[in-house]
Amino acid sequence: MRPLLAFTGSRGDAQPGILLARALRERGHDVTLALAPNLVAFAREHGVAAVPFGCDTADLLDAQRTDHRFTSRDPRARLRALFDLQRRGVPEQLADLRALAPGHDVVVAGMAGEEAAVSVARAVGLPFAAMHFFPIQPNSAVPVAPVRWAARLPGFVHRGGWSILARARAAALASVLPVTTGPKVAAVRIQAYDPRLFPGVREQLSGPFAGFPVDSDGFLTRLPSPTLDSWLDAGSAPIYVGFGSMDVGDPAAFVAMLRTVCAGRGRRLLLASGWASIATGFEQDVAVVEQVDHARVLPRCVAAVHHGGAGTTAAALRAGVPQVICSVQADQPYWGQALQRLGLAATTPAKRLTGEHLDALLDRVSHPDVVARAATCAAGFAADGVERAADVVEALGGSPVAPELAHSAGRQL
Repeated sequence: MRPLLAFTGSRGDAQPGILLARALRERGHDVTLALAPNLVAFAREHGVAAVPFGCDTADLLDAQRTDHRFTSRDPRARLRALFDLQRRGVPEQLADLRALAPGHDVVVAGMAGEEAAVSVARAVGLPFAAMHFFPIQPNSAVPVAPVRWAARLPGFVHRGGWSILARARAAALASVLPVTTGPKVAAVRIQAYDPRLFPGVREQLSGPFAGFPVDSDGFLTRLPSPTLDSWLDAGSAPIYVGFGSMDVGDPAAFVAMLRTVCAGRGRRLLLASGWASIATGFEQDVAVVEQVDHARVLPRCVAAVHHGGAGTTAAALRAGVPQVICSVQADQPYWGQALQRLGLAATTPAKRLTGEHLDALLDRVSHPDVVARAATCAAGFAADGVERAADVVEALGGSPVAPELAHSAGRQL
C-alpha cells in the first residue's frame, strides 16, 4: 500500500503524522509523508523521510500575532481574521498535493489542511482519512463555546453552533478550493482522542475512535539528557511549564514570573522553551531546556502548566500529573474546559495569566482529590493510538487487517 500522509500546522499537528508514517513503514508500506516546510527537517532528524507541502507554519503563526483583528473587541473582526488566516496557504497545499497524489492508494490528513487534502483525494479518486484531535464535527455533547457557563446550555444549541461554524468555515474556504466533480470517495474521520473526556461524544460521532496518538517510546525527542536526568535526581519534583510553539509574550517577564511563583511555593521549575526565545541552562532550582520527553519527564513532576495542545494534554493525562491549561487558540480552551469539568485541571486564557493567578490555579490542582483523579485517569490511559490509526488506514487502503485488530474494542472499522 502507498499512503500519502499530509500533515500541516505546528509541531503538535505534525507529530501524529510522523508517528503514523513510522508505524506504517514498519508494517512494510511505502509511505509519502508531506509536512509544512519548516517541519521537514524535524522529521528527517528522527529518521523519517518527508517532503514539504504548503506554507511555512511559523510564518502563519507570526501573521496571527501581528494581525490586530485577533485582539479586537468585535467578534466579527476576530472571525474574519480567523477565516482569512485559514485561507492562507491553501492554494499552495492544493498544488503540492495534486503533484504528490498520483500513484498512491489512500490520502490521510490532520485537521489542519483537511479540506485541501480531501479535495485532492476526490479529484484523483482515492479514499481519504482525517485524524481529528478534537471532536469538531457537529454534536450536542461538547459545548460549542469554550467557557464554563456554556455547559449549562441545551445540547441542540451546541449541535447547531458546531454546524454553523462548519458551514462558515466551508464558505470561507470556497473561494480557494476548487469545485470537485465526480463520485465521492470512501472517507473516515479517525477520532484521535479519548472519548471519555467528552461524555456522550462516542454515541454521536461515527468514529473510528483510535485514542490519542502519543509518542509512546520517546521517538520524537532527542537522545536522553544526562544533565536533565541528573537535575531531576538532585532535588524535589518540579513544576513543568511548556507552551510549545505558542507565543509567551515577553520571554524575560514570563520566566521571571514563573521563577517567582515556583520559589514562593518551594518548588523547582522545569521550563521547556519550545519556540520561544528563552536561553537554556541549569541552576539548582531552575532548568530551562528546549524540549523534553514527556513520557519520561512528566511523571516526575508535581504539575504541568501548558497551552492545552492535544499532544501535551494527552502526555500529561498519561503521566497522571495535574494540569494548569493556559490556552492561547484553536482547540486549547476546549481541552482546558473539558478537563476542568472532570476535575483533572484548572484553566485560564494565557493572556490573563499573572503570577498571583497561576499560584491560585496551582493551589487548586494540588488538592488531593485532583491528584487522585489524575492518577486514576493515567491508570486507564491507552497508549496505542498510533497503531489503532494505522489499522484504520490499512483497512481503508485495502490492506488486510487481522480480525483481532480490526474488531477489537474501539476500532469501528
